[in-house]
Amino acid sequence: MTQARVGGPGSPPGSTSNASASGGATSIGNSSSGNALAAVEQREEEARRGLVLRAHDRLLRDLDPRLLEELDSEQARQRVERAAAIVLTELAPGIAEIRRHDLIRAITDEAIGFGPIQRLLDDPDVTEVMVNGPASIYFERGGVLHASNLRFNDQDHIRRIADRIVVALGRRLDEASPMVDARLPDGSRVNVVIPPLAPRSPTITVRKFAGGRHGIEDLIQLGSISEQLAGFMRACIVAKVNVVISGGTGTGKTTLLNAFSQFIPESERIVTIEDPIEVQLQQEHVVTLEARPAGSEGRGEVTQRDLVRNALRMRPDRIIVGEVRGSEAFDMLQAMNTGHEGGLTTVHSNSPRDALFRIENMVMMAGFELTSRVIREQMVSALQLIIQVNRLLDGTRRVVAATEVSALSGDTITLQDLFVFDNRGIGPDGRVQGSLRPTGIRPRFADRFAAFGVSPVWQPAGGGVALP
Repeated sequence: MTQARVGGPGSPPGSTSNASASGGATSIGNSSSGNALAAVEQREEEARRGLVLRAHDRLLRDLDPRLLEELDSEQARQRVERAAAIVLTELAPGIAEIRRHDLIRAITDEAIGFGPIQRLLDDPDVTEVMVNGPASIYFERGGVLHASNLRFNDQDHIRRIADRIVVALGRRLDEASPMVDARLPDGSRVNVVIPPLAPRSPTITVRKFAGGRHGIEDLIQLGSISEQLAGFMRACIVAKVNVVISGGTGTGKTTLLNAFSQFIPESERIVTIEDPIEVQLQQEHVVTLEARPAGSEGRGEVTQRDLVRNALRMRPDRIIVGEVRGSEAFDMLQAMNTGHEGGLTTVHSNSPRDALFRIENMVMMAGFELTSRVIREQMVSALQLIIQVNRLLDGTRRVVAATEVSALSGDTITLQDLFVFDNRGIGPDGRVQGSLRPTGIRPRFADRFAAFGVSPVWQPAGGGVALP
């Protein structure tokens, strides 16, 4: 992934220091003055953080937490902002108005938000926030990783914010449970690790939930998929072809699944199984199930495999597993092979072939003594299409292959590419040049299109589905 050092969320996107912009070269004459300026800025920032900390301590004494709990989030924030303004007037009466506004926001974020990283979480262009240590905060914007100049005071400061996150979610963070992976109220995923598992510092990683749902037309305009693939996928979804979306972390697998799901007819009953919930379906007849971790006493866990098996008793027309990552792969294949067609799921892998290897390994985790050949026979019978999505060098996310699971030849599963991305390298603008092209191969399941009365030709006007 591309990485850049920037001044933080207050700086223009992609801005760099003068040294980095000129290849790291700095004249000797400017070196001492630059160091002095940096020292002054550092002292000012330390003074600012100290003022925010003192104001926060005052708020803890002056505000009644029980009163804030009775208010909604916006009312609570307004109440804290008013209290912060009063405290700031007492602690720093002569401060400039612009700086005063910034400090009130920082104090409020410290009191009821996520501290220094709250402004990153509020930035709609930031997709991920990573805290490695007090002075090591990174964020992703536009597929590019940036270093922020935001800081925590120390490790205890990080731990305090981490505790605030997990307590609100009903989870526990201590030596007995030093790692938490959960979902924030807005749907964002948060991961927290504390010592001894993270010996240098507590870490916080937040993958923000994309509030705006990308439809197929949006993905076509962004260049993530082509119109030909969009029409083909519409036909596949309506014809109940079993589809696996494969890709690495942060490549847009769930975004693609959400977009493809718009082609599911309204007449179908859909059951989704996730851990955590990320799929956003627009249909009315949807049942959403979410896995649950064990409680503090080690009991009460409900796995995705439990939910897949239960979903079969719920009379589903279609089962969607947000991400298959364990033994539930066995039950998913069984469902696809016993009349529950049109399944959709995602898997972490780097290629269609790798996706099959991963699913095979996950089936083995179910505890049944099955040979590799038997598992592969089940996979060939159940899985029909693999969509591979990658994040390219320029940070864009694109479908790079649509591959049919064709047959089992000996002990090897035969794959054939239906669409492939023709990568022509990096252009003058720094963007990856290329396009997704059909190979001309007719898939074995193409006869289903006619049976379901749907054409693989894209209809951009409505994107409608022609049903008999």
